[in-house]
Amino acid sequence: MAAEGINIGADIHARLTALGQLPDDAFPLGEAALLLAASREPGLNTGPYERHLGRLADEVAELAGQTKGADIPPVRAQRDALVEVIARRYGYGGNESVFDDLDAANLARVIDTRRGLPVSLGIIYMDVCERLGWSMTGIDFPGRFVVRLSLGADRMILDLFEGAKELHPPDLRVMLKTMAGAEAELDPRFLQEMPARRVILRLEDNIRVRQMQAGDLAAAADTLQGMLLIAPDVGHLWREAGLLNARLDRIANAVAALENYLKCEPGQENGYEASKLLQELRARLN
Repeated sequence: MAAEGINIGADIHARLTALGQLPDDAFPLGEAALLLAASREPGLNTGPYERHLGRLADEVAELAGQTKGADIPPVRAQRDALVEVIARRYGYGGNESVFDDLDAANLARVIDTRRGLPVSLGIIYMDVCERLGWSMTGIDFPGRFVVRLSLGADRMILDLFEGAKELHPPDLRVMLKTMAGAEAELDPRFLQEMPARRVILRLEDNIRVRQMQAGDLAAAADTLQGMLLIAPDVGHLWREAGLLNARLDRIANAVAALENYLKCEPGQENGYEASKLLQELRARLN
């Protein structure tokens, strides 16, 4: 996409682009979230935040008794060490006010304030687990981001927004009905793991939606650009970028985005509509 109206610095742009080429199993959650925060705040030094995440991991490892060469501790011990350090010692958590706060989806500001959305807190916990070789993954549960902590067949689902409360099937059923209505029932697809890249896209989409609701379309377009740098093969994001840039009269950007959409998702239901708009926009460029 062309850079009209976009202010992501060249170095951050290059680093985000490099992350976009990594496979999902090598995608670094914390680094990606901090780079995206820096893309919105020129001059932000991510170093102190990266060192803070490293310090959290060191303290969790010490508390869990995980020394070099030692076996990974059981899931219960992992959970207890994570909660003691991240939630209690450092005070990370959430409250209802964060759902109206853009900073609650900005990892740098979350580290500053210790308050974040469920997905922001999830990135903190998952980054720490990644550094320690522990397995924590996001779960694509309707309406609330939760995580699964596992070691072999031993696993638990945690609600990090509620102090890493362990969720059992009855708890999940109540959460689902609250979000989706009394007739909703648990389905295996609601417990599917999210690749790390999708976790970051979910974080950024929280920002994009709030920017759109506030009428700040230019900021929403910038957020979409960052999302596309780390996920260049996600077709629907190119379509959203094309439509949004067309509304902003950034015609060259809109044309490039819609062309990429049609390459990524040929023959999709919205393809005819996108092709028609693309023709109209190309005519305006000539």
